[in-house]
Amino acid sequence: MKKLTTTALATLAMLASPAMAEEKDSFKVAWSIYVGWMPWGYIEESGIMDKWADKYGIDVEIVQINDYIESINQYTAGAFDGVSATNMDTLSIPSGGGVDTTALIVGDYSNGNDAVILKGEGTLEDLAGKPVHLVELSVSHYLLARALESAGLAERDLAGVVNTSDADMIAAYATSDVEAVVTWNPLVSTIMEEPGANMLFDSSDIPGEIIDLMVVNTETLADNPDFGKAMVGAWYEAMALMSSDSAEGKDAREWMAAASGTDLAGYDAQLASTEMFFAPEAAVDFTLGSELPATMTAVAEFLFDKGILGEGAPSADFVGVEYPTGEVTGDTNNVKFRFDDTYMSMAAEGKL
Repeated sequence: MKKLTTTALATLAMLASPAMAEEKDSFKVAWSIYVGWMPWGYIEESGIMDKWADKYGIDVEIVQINDYIESINQYTAGAFDGVSATNMDTLSIPSGGGVDTTALIVGDYSNGNDAVILKGEGTLEDLAGKPVHLVELSVSHYLLARALESAGLAERDLAGVVNTSDADMIAAYATSDVEAVVTWNPLVSTIMEEPGANMLFDSSDIPGEIIDLMVVNTETLADNPDFGKAMVGAWYEAMALMSSDSAEGKDAREWMAAASGTDLAGYDAQLASTEMFFAPEAAVDFTLGSELPATMTAVAEFLFDKGILGEGAPSADFVGVEYPTGEVTGDTNNVKFRFDDTYMSMAAEGKL
């Protein structure tokens, strides 16, 4: 994976913060291809974002970045005001690098889109002694750790993990020396079409742990609440549209399907293994849920174990994560990741 070092991230964060922390009328957010983030492309293309931005007298540009990790690096460096990211990658890259970041929209959680796949018959226990190919230090790595844990195993019981780009995963799986992979959709769907592909574990086995977000710079949001209102308003207009049975809803999903390299049936199949929070009330309930702090604690422990929670992090509590209830997990003196239901609640109450 392409990553900036934590030191570089922290330096860039200090340089970028003064420019971000001010009232302004123009904003840029980044997104990358994934089933739960395709609506952002549609929101930009359809004019929904322009409509909501105009309502609040601002301009919001939504930019597609092909490399997911690079999009987060660019956000962390101050090139964007927000980015689509998972809970794990937000904690490890911007928050671990010192950039105070807020989860503005909790969009969904993976409910089968990520999977551990073995070639041929077997169980999780049969992974012992085998190499496993995945994008190292990604949510795939986290999923593998949780899968092994459920079987009473650990990574040390494997022959090792082999860092493999998502772009190379399907080709790698086709080679004779690859015995097991961990990846995400649409790659999972493609690999499972191969004879003998055996799904051992997927994200539906750990519901609510791999969470897809739109995160924004906390200071930027605090100084520009209209930015938050426009983003959330546009998102839930798109959610209502794409979840409807109308011709317009079908057209929206067909656009998202084509933009992600599949057809409507393929995209709808990916949606079926994604717990989308189409209604803001559902997102608020999840964000207020008692399980979220436990999930983030487990994620922090994984990141610390892999040495990517933050340079020189003394423990898994290095970064503080704050929840809408006021509860904080991690260091209360170093809160750099915040789950905030304010704007989603406004959407739920019809106040945008």
